[in-house]
Formats: sequence, C-alpha cells, structure tokens
Amino acid sequence: EIPKRDWSSDVCSSDLMNIKSSYTKKDLFEIGSGAMFGSKNGKLPTPPMLMIDRITHISNDGGNYGKGKITAELDIDPKQWFFDCHFKNDPVMPGCLGLDGFWQLVGFFLTWAGGKGRGRALGVKEVKFKGQVRPYHDTITYQIDIKKFIQKPTFMAWGDAVLHVKDEAIYFAKDLQVGLFEKLVWDTGMDPGLDPF
Repeated sequence: EIPKRDWSSDVCSSDLMNIKSSYTKKDLFEIGSGAMFGSKNGKLPTPPMLMIDRITHISNDGGNYGKGKITAELDIDPKQWFFDCHFKNDPVMPGCLGLDGFWQLVGFFLTWAGGKGRGRALGVKEVKFKGQVRPYHDTITYQIDIKKFIQKPTFMAWGDAVLHVKDEAIYFAKDLQVGLFEKLVWDTGMDPGLDPF
C-alpha cells in the first residue's frame, strides 16, 4: 500500500499541490532541479541524461499487479547527442538509455508516492531488446507496471517495463529495482567514506 506523503521541511506547502497524475516537460525540469519535491528528495536527471519529455499518467493502483502504473514519452530528435556517436553513420539510441529511462520512472514513482531520500538504481533481473530507436522515429513510449513497493528498511520499488516505438514493443525489462537513500553525503562536505551507498 502506498504510504501517506510526509514531505521534508524543505518543501513548501504550495509544492504539495504539484502531486498530480501527469507531468509536463517543464515539471520534469523542476523535479530535476529539486524545486518541486525538495532538494533532499529524489530528483530526475537533467538534460541530456533526462530520458523523458512527459509523464502522461502515473497512479498508485492499476497496472498488471494493481500496485501502480506509469506511462511516459520521449520525443526523438535526430540531433540528440547520442545519435552522432552511437554509431557513426549508423545512428541508434543506445539501449542502456532506454533502460535508464525505465529506472528514472520507477525512481520518480518512489518520490511521487511520498518516499524520502535520493534515488539510486539497484538492478534489473532481465532485459531484452527486440528492435531499435532510430533518428527517423517520432516518439517512444514507456509503460511501467509497479510490482512491489516497500517503506522499510528504505523506500524501494520494483517494476516491469516495456518501451514502444510506432506501437511496437521493442524493449522489455523485468524486476527493475530502485531505492531511496536519506544519508548520501557527497555534496554535504562530509567525508566521502561515510557515504552509505
């Protein structure tokens, strides 16, 4: 069951109104900067590593397991940085970036659901690629089904995911795992040896 939200003190009350079921690109930038959910809570990466342009739906019920579902999109631009280097004269979006998009969304779900701490990808049980994303594609769609959600010993979620291009499922991931960690210390001036993860 998704816990009640208990935001840290660095989130002002007006930010609580930003808990919604869809998010624009502008919203995603605010989440990446820490402006929406707070600097001590999970953030999305900022460009060019942000692999999402919009979250069209997020809920804490529904999906294949009844525990939550996320649908999101990334617009494909032939000028995106990875097409020039992966590979020269044979441009393909790296599959690992689609996988990272999956992890970004599961991590976002944790913060959206009220989890505290900074997100870290923890693993994936199985990944399969049955197609490719090329510069001539317009949009890719991510679909995540949340499988499991826990609060202790830390906030953690597992999900299964599929990436679609032109209505065809081409990437598949099972048991993506992401956790939130409250005592990460790299940017606090503390001894990096104290970083717990």
